[in-house]
Amino acid sequence: MIRVLRHVTATRYVTPLREGGSLPGLMEADDLGTYVVKYTGAGQGRKVLVAEIVTGELARGLGLPVPELVTVHLDPALGVAEPDQEVQELLRGSPGLNLGIDFLPGALDLDPRAFRIDPGFAGRVLWFDALVGNVDRSWRNTNMLFWHGSPYLIDHGATLTFQHSWPGAEAWVRRPSTPPTTCCSAAPRISTPPTPRWPRRAPRQVLAAAVDAVPDEWLAGEPDFTAVSEVRAAFVRQLLARRDARDAWLPGVRAAAAERAAAGDPPATRGPGTPFWVGR
Repeated sequence: MIRVLRHVTATRYVTPLREGGSLPGLMEADDLGTYVVKYTGAGQGRKVLVAEIVTGELARGLGLPVPELVTVHLDPALGVAEPDQEVQELLRGSPGLNLGIDFLPGALDLDPRAFRIDPGFAGRVLWFDALVGNVDRSWRNTNMLFWHGSPYLIDHGATLTFQHSWPGAEAWVRRPSTPPTTCCSAAPRISTPPTPRWPRRAPRQVLAAAVDAVPDEWLAGEPDFTAVSEVRAAFVRQLLARRDARDAWLPGVRAAAAERAAAGDPPATRGPGTPFWVGR
């Protein structure tokens, strides 16, 4: 099972989205779609985009809702007329493939006070975040959108941090997971397996498909490997080992869920119904 991301070509730069330090941009493409584009030339580098794809496609393969991911071909000439010099430099520094996330028009930031989410779903998100090492989801920044009555997980660039130092990757496998706060529900429900349909052991083919979705050129040049195929295999081994080491990290997830349940209603975020494109 090989997962290949759909490919589009950017036709117009619409506006910057000043979220964090990567300065993603809203762009239109030749399929008449609109995408939130994250650029290879951003200061955080390609590894963040690799994490976005592997984690996003793994979530999709395990049944969690994620906006469609695509590769976006960018001609730097699109930035010539942009008045913002920072945007011009970013587009000039990002020729070729970049990452696009399907723009969900009218989507709202998922505020846990305004949207009641099933505790079972909340537990699955916690379980998944622990699996991929995501500490960038909290009550104040759920990194979820609410669109057409459903939640969608976004922003996974901070996951899979082992790839930033492959020689020390083994230590990541058993790293305890203590989420900063839990998300979605005042009482997330953690079960093992998380649901009857949810595999207790994420199947190897689902992991491999998520890794296969990363473009070759974003994995090339790793100093600890001689071929891109070796990098892909290393990602799969890491995630399989993490899955099998759940006794080291699942207790922290359960403790966080219990803490959230005991705390009652969640604290305020940046306001119910605030559109996600409004800066934090």
